[in-house]
Amino acid sequence: MARTRVHNLFVSLDGYAAGDHVTFDEPIGGARALFSYFDGRVISGVHGAPADPVTVDRALFAMWGQGIGAEIMGRKKFGPQTGPWPEDGWRGWWGEEPPFATPCFILTHHPRPPMEFPNGTVFHFIDADPLEALTQAKAAADGLDVRLGGGPTSVKEFLAAGLVDFMHTVTVPIVLGTGVRLWENPETLTDRFSLETVGTASGLTHHLWNRLD
Repeated sequence: MARTRVHNLFVSLDGYAAGDHVTFDEPIGGARALFSYFDGRVISGVHGAPADPVTVDRALFAMWGQGIGAEIMGRKKFGPQTGPWPEDGWRGWWGEEPPFATPCFILTHHPRPPMEFPNGTVFHFIDADPLEALTQAKAAADGLDVRLGGGPTSVKEFLAAGLVDFMHTVTVPIVLGTGVRLWENPETLTDRFSLETVGTASGLTHHLWNRLD
């Protein structure tokens, strides 16, 4: 059965997974330090053998693209704009080569025509609640899994709706002090998910959450 999965969701020691305000200069909203251990190479090369040494961190990061047929993301993951979409030519943070290579469903109160890219990425802009969005994404995924790409607000909404089957969260050994929290207390999930925790030599702690049947 196709699953809804969260991958590589970085969280600070004090529970923040994004910054306060996303801008063109600060795509992570001032929380860039969360990604200090991650350069993205395992994303662009996810379908091939890594050229770098194989580590636990890279192996877990590379699960991001395995068996994924579609993604759902919040609007701020696509861009910093708010309200009706401006005619500014913006096509996402990734330019003309977004790494997804699948249909992507962007949650927004301002639907607009899709954007298509040569590598198979198609951005669909939909006004939908979590269940409606997931229904559309599953249809587009053609039997493969759906990745819930974040940010943390979207992930919380899907968790509250009981629609997440697997999560890979990564605790980064930093304190942000402010931002958008993924959760106040992750222990509230232990009645719905099994949890396996793996620490690595880099200082990261990986948490693998599998939904209980």
